[in-house]
Amino acid sequence: EGANVLITARTEDAIRSAAQSIAEEFGVAAVPVASDVSTPEGCNAIIKAAEAAGGADIFVSNAGTGSNETVAEASDEKWTSYWDLHVMAAVRLSRGLANQMDAKGGGAMLMNASICAVQPLWYEPIYNTSKAALLMFGKSLSTEMIKRNIRVNTVNPGLIRTPDWENTAKELRGDGWEDYLQEVADEHADIKRFGTVEELADFCVFLCSPRASYSVGSVYHVDGGMLKTAS
Repeated sequence: EGANVLITARTEDAIRSAAQSIAEEFGVAAVPVASDVSTPEGCNAIIKAAEAAGGADIFVSNAGTGSNETVAEASDEKWTSYWDLHVMAAVRLSRGLANQMDAKGGGAMLMNASICAVQPLWYEPIYNTSKAALLMFGKSLSTEMIKRNIRVNTVNPGLIRTPDWENTAKELRGDGWEDYLQEVADEHADIKRFGTVEELADFCVFLCSPRASYSVGSVYHVDGGMLKTAS
């Protein structure tokens, strides 16, 4: 959409390559920052880089990864690590970037939670719980930030075909990995397919744009009918 972007990941080579690809494909400035957002130091590096680039207008909290455990067996350390990644990263970055948006007259923030925040999967209680906390953080933050002309909303994606999903399918099914993904979609999504990254991105771009100017503190499920309740 023509926006200059600052992107981050833990691996420096990967994030530099991604930024270069974005700049070449879209003709925008793309700033790579290697950081671990589950740490205060990693968040501070992003905040400083955004300030040096002219200040943030939009913040998308997109850090996260799935889990696999039982409540009975999961360690305190695992619970804490997911809390730092899914919740505290959003808290720290929102707090720091809000000042930059405030100085520019306002902005938009988007929390990327998960359908698991409201419809949990049995094998990842830590993921379910931390994403539910992120959902509530987004709502709490929206009430505070709208006073500063900063809109905050949350998306709960369902089955989105990411490289992580494809890698998991290949590990579980080998050559039949495409069939495995179709089975997952048939079981969980009324639309009977995975969503594409582009479909989710289009929705996120709209929410962060002025065309969604009256959307404040809302939660949107982008899930192909996976959610089994009315809200």
